[in-house]
Amino acid sequence: MIPTEFEVLDDRFAAVAGDSWLERLHTGARWAEGPVYVPAGRFLAWSDIPNDRMLRWDEMSGAVGPFRQPAGYTNGNTLDREGRLISCQQGARQVVRTEHDGSITVLADRWQGRRLNSPNDAVVRSDGSIWFTDPSYGITSDYEGVRAEQEIDGCHVYRVDPVTGEVRIVAGDFERPNGLAFSLDERRLYVADTRRRHLRVFGVHDDGTLSGGEVFAEGDGGYDGMRLDDTGRVWAAAGKAVHCYDADGTALGRLRVPEDVANLVFGGLKRNRLFIAATSSIYSLMLNVTGARPVWG
Repeated sequence: MIPTEFEVLDDRFAAVAGDSWLERLHTGARWAEGPVYVPAGRFLAWSDIPNDRMLRWDEMSGAVGPFRQPAGYTNGNTLDREGRLISCQQGARQVVRTEHDGSITVLADRWQGRRLNSPNDAVVRSDGSIWFTDPSYGITSDYEGVRAEQEIDGCHVYRVDPVTGEVRIVAGDFERPNGLAFSLDERRLYVADTRRRHLRVFGVHDDGTLSGGEVFAEGDGGYDGMRLDDTGRVWAAAGKAVHCYDADGTALGRLRVPEDVANLVFGGLKRNRLFIAATSSIYSLMLNVTGARPVWG
């Protein structure tokens, strides 16, 4: 057990509390990423990218075991409206869906005939569209994927149409787009640009286009994954902390973690257990904060 360290930057964060310790559920990964809580099975799955595997932690027994290996150097994971797993495979350079029978459906692997770079993180909107980021981390070396030539000029944010399956660029002015999340009303999309060390926010329109793109928050570390709680606060991974921002962009506080944080997800029966993927380990703690209701909830 590791003592919990909440750093309050704004009085509005003072009411956030929970366990007085961080629980390490597992360690031994090379780069833990993409945690996703699956309520139908009451388990947490996550990626260990360099080891090309996914692992799972069972909430009932506390046991950790393999989920998928090889895993296409999977990075980010989420669930769609039917509770199916959506995964970004950096090595395979595609976004896939795991069907209820265990089969794999490729949702996106090309844009205008050219292979994607290495899909990183994804989020599903309530209309069924899938939005994902596509930096180049998985093709720059063999450590987190397979070294390859970049076929698309730039690193972009994409949308997969829920009806036609069309893959379309919705934002193309990023250096390294990474984590992303919708606001509670889905009228805003938050996107991390890791290399520029900031979070941006876009307006989302009914036709699936974006506008704006102003800087929402800046920090001293490269932002990675993020999630929202049910009040609309943004919880984002950067450096050795999970940072919390009000919807107005005010930095409210930080939860310090012993290792560099890659991503996070709210889970548990009440969605008030925070799971944190940080370098070699998976941490968790129970909070008096509840995660935003997912699209399948």
